[in-house]
Amino acid sequence: MVPFAEERYGAPYLHIHRADYHRILVAEAERLGVSIVLGSSVTKIDFEKPSVQLAGRPDLDADLILGADGLKSMCREAMLGHPDPPHLTGDLAYRIIVKAEDMRKHPLLRDLAIEKPAVNYWLGPQSHVVCYFLQGGALYNMVMLSPDNLPENVNTAKADMQEMRDFFRTWDPRLRALLDLVQETSKWRLQNSTEMKTWSHPSGKFTLLGDACHATLPYLAQGAAQAIEDGAVLGHLLSYLEKSAQLPDILRLYEYLRKHRTTTIVSGSTALRDIFHMPDGPEQQERDRQLTQEEPFEGYPNPWADPVFQPYLFDYDAYREVDEAWRKYEVGGLS
Repeated sequence: MVPFAEERYGAPYLHIHRADYHRILVAEAERLGVSIVLGSSVTKIDFEKPSVQLAGRPDLDADLILGADGLKSMCREAMLGHPDPPHLTGDLAYRIIVKAEDMRKHPLLRDLAIEKPAVNYWLGPQSHVVCYFLQGGALYNMVMLSPDNLPENVNTAKADMQEMRDFFRTWDPRLRALLDLVQETSKWRLQNSTEMKTWSHPSGKFTLLGDACHATLPYLAQGAAQAIEDGAVLGHLLSYLEKSAQLPDILRLYEYLRKHRTTTIVSGSTALRDIFHMPDGPEQQERDRQLTQEEPFEGYPNPWADPVFQPYLFDYDAYREVDEAWRKYEVGGLS
């Protein structure tokens, strides 16, 4: 993807640790005058006023409330008027970080760390592993997806290292060598939600964003990216706002621009699990043949190389989409 993404789409293809990205977002928000108040638990939302009731703090009044509180969203449940817990997917993830300097000392791993740094995938029955560098090549991030064996009502637990190594004992020696460098890690149950009929309250003063309204499995690596796109679209739409009476239309445009795209990506991510986790056999052999012997085509097993899906994913311009939609809105609305 480097330098291809920049040459083809005008922007680099970047991996960033979530903590680093949080710091970037917080610094920019504070530069813009945003006040971030931690330890604020929402207990109730008045969608008509609108206002937010906080535990042990004064209520907050606003013109617009944006619920971006993740998969286990209290805001989503408040809008729906009933509990809406996450759904089990049957998978879990091990998330591991290995120091690149340790990899360079290992003869099996030197090629991964020095000569050919890249995004590396291992595909196998019921599981796959994706690895990539962070922090300028100092850290090697590993995400290992495998069947969920966590006890009921336990969503995160310290991993049994021997159990993890045993699961991958017949895989590539390089992957096993990476796992030998790991001293401890945890495993996270993968959950998601069902598609909502709408993200916004009829009052036109409240809407949802990100995992709160379109949680996805991580197979397309698009969860955070889609939330960022949501924010870019909504923020740019609000730049056109001239009076508060326009807010309901702004939210309708936001959902019009975002809902179909996020649904396509969420469903595509779920479908990719079946492609990556094929059991050994004829279908798996045909997948591997296509990946190694055919030029990419529409429906290619590697969606990032798919000549139709790749530009759908990467050629998206949130500001352009908003500008075009707003022009249509001004001359008579959107069909």
